[in-house]
Order: sequence, then C-alpha cells, then structure tokens
Amino acid sequence: MHLSPVGTNRRCFLASSALCAIVLLLIPTLQTPQQQGELPRPLPHNRPARGDNTTGYKGASNAKHSRVIGLPFPRDKSQRDSIGAEILSSQSKEPLRLKDIFIAVKTTRKYHKSRLELLFQTWVSQAKEQTFIFTDGEDKELKQKAEGNVINTNCSAAHTRQALCCKMSVEYDKFIESQKRWFCHVDDDNYVILPSLLQLLSSYSHTQDVYLGRPSLDHPIEAPERVRSDGSTSVRFWFATGGAGFCVSRGLALKMSPWASLGNFITTAEKIRLPDDCTIGYIIEALLEVPLIHTNLFHSHLENLQRMPAADVLKQVTLSYGGFENRRNVIPIAGAFSLTEDPSRFKTVHCLLYPDTEWCLRNGHR
Repeated sequence: MHLSPVGTNRRCFLASSALCAIVLLLIPTLQTPQQQGELPRPLPHNRPARGDNTTGYKGASNAKHSRVIGLPFPRDKSQRDSIGAEILSSQSKEPLRLKDIFIAVKTTRKYHKSRLELLFQTWVSQAKEQTFIFTDGEDKELKQKAEGNVINTNCSAAHTRQALCCKMSVEYDKFIESQKRWFCHVDDDNYVILPSLLQLLSSYSHTQDVYLGRPSLDHPIEAPERVRSDGSTSVRFWFATGGAGFCVSRGLALKMSPWASLGNFITTAEKIRLPDDCTIGYIIEALLEVPLIHTNLFHSHLENLQRMPAADVLKQVTLSYGGFENRRNVIPIAGAFSLTEDPSRFKTVHCLLYPDTEWCLRNGHR
C-alpha cells in the first residue's frame, strides 16, 4: 500500500504531540521527593538591642546587657509540676524540656560535703537526671546520691589554670557524647532556677550559634593571638564568667570541636595561657566570631548580691553566695530560715519555689 508523504508527516506530528502530552503529565510524579530527615533551618534570632535591661539588676559588671525575659514562677502546684516536664510558651521559639539540657557542675573533692550537699538538698533534687558532677576524686557516697552522674575527671584538685581547663575539657566531651541540645556550666556555689533557665533557652534554637552568660569585666579581654599567629598580634573578646554560669547551644558547641574536643581544649588554653571560662570565650568569640549574648540573669559571688531587689530574685537563672571572705554577700530575701540557719539563702529560695518540699513544710513554709 502506497502512503503519501503528507499523510505520513501528519501521523508523525500527531504521535509526537500525544507523546509530549503524556510526558508533561508524568513530570510531577517523576520529580525527586524532598529528602527526609533534613535538619531544621535555624530560627531567626531577633536579638534585642544591647543595653535594654529590664529583669536583671545592676551588679558589679557595667557591661552592656541584652534584654532577657525572666519567668514568673507559678504558685499553683499542678502548674509547677508541669514546668519540670516541658515549657511550651507562646513566646518560645523552640519547645524545650529539662531533659534537653546538660547541666555540668564543677567542683572539687574538699567541697563534696560543704557545698554539694546543699545543692542536692535544693535545686539538684529537681533535676537529678540532667545534672552531672565533675570532680577530681572518687566518692562512693556522692556517686550514690547523684545516681551515677558523677565524673571523676582525674584532673588536679588545685585551683590552677591547668586544673580548671582540664575539667572543662572533660565537661565539653561528655556534653558532646550526651546528644543533648544545650550545655550549661555552673559552679558548686550556684543555685539554678530551673524554670527561668528553661524559659531563657527556649527563646533560642539549639541549632543556632548561641553563647549566653554574664561578663565579669566591663570590657573585652585582650590576649596575644597564639593559635592563628605567633603571638605578635593581640585579640580582643568577651567571655562569660564561669562563676556565674553560662550556656552554649549544641550547634555552636559542635563548631568548637577543632579547638575543644578530645584534649584540644587544654592545648588551646595553654596557647593563650588563660583559664577555662576565658578559653571558652576565646574559641567562640575570637575564633568562631560568634558574639556573647550578655545577660544579667546569671550571678556569681563576686557581685554585690545584696543590691538585687528581692522582687527580682526568683526571676534570675543562677544565684550565688559569698565565701569565707564575705559571708554576708547574699541575696536579700526573707523566709522561715534565719541567716544563721541558711547563710547562703539557697534553702529560702528553694522553699519559695517549691513550698511543698518536705523539709520546707517542717519549717513553716506553705
């Protein structure tokens, strides 16, 4: 059978058109699906302007502080019980639970009785699973009390730069192993107000670069640059004092790894010849160029704690108390305990936060 060229061309044209239509219909089903399990995008910071300080008080440091909103502690028992499990504030950017936080308490063997017993009696009793004690000696009684969350760093018990950096190095590595979202370091003379800590951290995402704390100086520290150069140049950076406590997001902590993990922290500290909290600030501010978020919700015994308004005490994140040289440097808060019975005022604070604690009830708290 003879086919004319015109008829053949027409049939080819119609077949091609049909094929194109089918391909166009199939394109959406052939597209590669979005990869599952991708990390969430970091949320925008929307950092408040520095110098706007509405919840802290003006203590020893005159550093510029960013505004941080404290958490009013609910008096209703059912509300208090739910706080320890989860905070889902309408203002929060990231739902956060207490189990997401790694709280490292640095101590030494000689303070196991005098300082740690007070902490276990008060705030640690509300966060035993999240609190890890870093010390320099074996203590079976402490290990039992802490339910195994005691790490003997095998560092020196001396209060030297090398010993402090040795302990911080172990803290960092243990946090990375934990897979938790936030690393918070405190000393053994700090009281951590857990609801305020949750509220503060839930204002940020753990995937962001977040370094929160209070400077002990009113200016950046200056040190010779011995990591990226031969020390002929200097570098200026802020650091959060470890005596008041500080927090670092997991996203930022992972970026610190080249200078902090597996003993590298000690090497970095030795190069700049500065203590542990300064070394943290150096790695974050100088090397990673992530600025410290200043907040005066963290407090050390070096401040004039008596200047804190009593109405603001329960809105803070950490508290402290004076040592041997200044035992009267304590927060001005009244309660059923006298200053002789409760020289640190930690028991008084605890009973205001958790009035149903058994020993609080015995001392007249309701």
